[in-house]
Amino acid sequence: MRLVNESELSEIFSSFPRVPRVVVSGNEATPFSALRILDQAVENYRLFALNPRRGFPDREGVELETTFVGPGMRDSSRLRYFPARLSLTPLLFRTSLAPDIVLLNTTVQQGKTVSLGIEVNILPAAIEEVRRRGGLIIAQLNKHMPYTYGDGQMLVDHIDIGIEIDEPLPTFGAALEPDDDSVAIGERVASMVADGSTLQMGIGAVPDAVLHSLLGHRDLRIWSEMFSDGVLALERRGALSQKDVINASFCFGSAEFYEWLDRNDRVRIMRTEKVNDPSVIEKNPLMVSVNTAMQIDLFAQANASRIGNRIYSGFGGQTDFIVGALHSHGGQALIALRSWHRKVDQSTIIPVLDAPVTSFQQTAIITEQGVAQLWGRDQREQASVLIEEAAHPDAREWLRSEAVRMGLAG
Repeated sequence: MRLVNESELSEIFSSFPRVPRVVVSGNEATPFSALRILDQAVENYRLFALNPRRGFPDREGVELETTFVGPGMRDSSRLRYFPARLSLTPLLFRTSLAPDIVLLNTTVQQGKTVSLGIEVNILPAAIEEVRRRGGLIIAQLNKHMPYTYGDGQMLVDHIDIGIEIDEPLPTFGAALEPDDDSVAIGERVASMVADGSTLQMGIGAVPDAVLHSLLGHRDLRIWSEMFSDGVLALERRGALSQKDVINASFCFGSAEFYEWLDRNDRVRIMRTEKVNDPSVIEKNPLMVSVNTAMQIDLFAQANASRIGNRIYSGFGGQTDFIVGALHSHGGQALIALRSWHRKVDQSTIIPVLDAPVTSFQQTAIITEQGVAQLWGRDQREQASVLIEEAAHPDAREWLRSEAVRMGLAG
């Protein structure tokens, strides 16, 4: 690894012989200082990131690419969205989205290694392909990045260029007090989780409420795409198995969370191909996948990706974990959501989706109204329990009449 300053890095970027495709750390690990140098030095380039946050370059000459849309790309006219499960995204780097440069946010050098810290995810696959193609691996060496163990530990000899940057990571304060609906959903989900289960869930008011409701459980395991402070709370309350490490492919949280994470041998941050592989997920005992959606229809199809025809996020890991959980011995694939969209003032359970399907064939749908157990029921029974157990009371008469019209009741 050759250490450079900002002007030297700018010259390296500007002398690249072709319009490069740059893969950059996403989520809360984006190396914004190095990315700004790239954007000022290179007129035309392609930029690939997962769940990019606000602040990404969005101008003429920059083509934005992703398989999971975040707020930094969501409303851009220059976005190229590639539909793909998260577990399959690394395959794109070996085919249609071959990268030329990987731009990383890493720890400072420690011995002969650095760590990718809070974001491993798809980056190892991108790094391997760039090395195979003779491209550039550039690391923003950041003293604020916690050192994590797993697939993100890199030999410095595998990095071409390094630049030392002092850039604090985004942090999240304590979760807000959950509202009544979130508490009700969290308690219902928690009641379906047995001691010794393996958990996957995301971040937000409902997942936070679920984790809070699990504080009294014991011997829980974590095999999740991501995790945050809610898992730290489980650890401190003794709810997690001490025989198993916490497994994920990225994470983010509070300053306290990052301090706990640094060189913590209880945690392994691994590549997406391992964490999101359904055939690996299914090997976890009592795997409980908890995801959410924007809409559920009476055929039990979930839309978690689009608002009408506009892409909002993408498949992400939802389909990976639903399949893996259903194949796990005693596993469950749960969708937890509010029964009513407050912002648009309408039911989240509708007759039939008006946007493409993200996933289907869940074990159960949980709202603040109740639990609709779907597995093992025919489609008419599924529609009935969705209406009577999960839908908002104000939507039930409308849904009953629509069920009759669609041949799901009569």
